[in-house]
Amino acid sequence: MMTSVDTDLMRVLADPLRLRIVTLLAGETLCTSHLVEETGARQTNLSNHLKVLREAGVVETEPCGRFTYYRLRPDVIESLADRFADLARTARATAEADRRRSCP
Repeated sequence: MMTSVDTDLMRVLADPLRLRIVTLLAGETLCTSHLVEETGARQTNLSNHLKVLREAGVVETEPCGRFTYYRLRPDVIESLADRFADLARTARATAEADRRRSCP
């Protein structure tokens, strides 16, 4: 069963720009300047989205001089993926067993 944490995380990742950021960070650790260049988003907008991702625990930061690098936390994504995999297994077993509740 999905928890409120899972629901909140799905809501965070449902935003197209945040999903794009997460996808980019899956490939490499990037600073804000790189993300602005890659996404075409304005820096203020990007910073707001990064804050949401940071607060949700999806990304972590690493200060480097006057820059801040962002890194994806794969364990958080993996945890959500595992929940969906569990749902898929349950749905498959339900379909194979042809379990259904009778109508009153």
